[in-house]
Amino acid sequence: MKVQGKLFFGLAVFLLAITILYGVWSKEPAGTTALALAFGLTLMIGYYLVFTARRVDTGAQDRKEADVADDAGELGFFAPHSWQPLALAIGGALAFLGIVFGWWLLFFSLPIFAIGLFGWVFEFYHGEDQRY
Repeated sequence: MKVQGKLFFGLAVFLLAITILYGVWSKEPAGTTALALAFGLTLMIGYYLVFTARRVDTGAQDRKEADVADDAGELGFFAPHSWQPLALAIGGALAFLGIVFGWWLLFFSLPIFAIGLFGWVFEFYHGEDQRY
């Protein structure tokens, strides 16, 4: 994870330079704001990856002498199928449509979004620390 963190930090430095250059040269606030937000996002992701790399074991991608086969094996548990992202997408789409057509639409979208989020978080929770 250290490699990925360094890559994101490098991208953040590049985006900071481009943000400053673009902001000075174009004097256009929307693009400058978008680039500044992209800089902040890559900085947060890079910090998270570097911070997490200190707490977990060294992966095969962090060792120069590692082979591709060293990282083989089970990576974790992933849901084979789930309907919850569909509920989240419908709730989110209705919420954004509520901004366009009227705030009253949020009263219908927020419960759908909350049900989808709750269902996705607790989809495989059937007891204390169980996955199935």
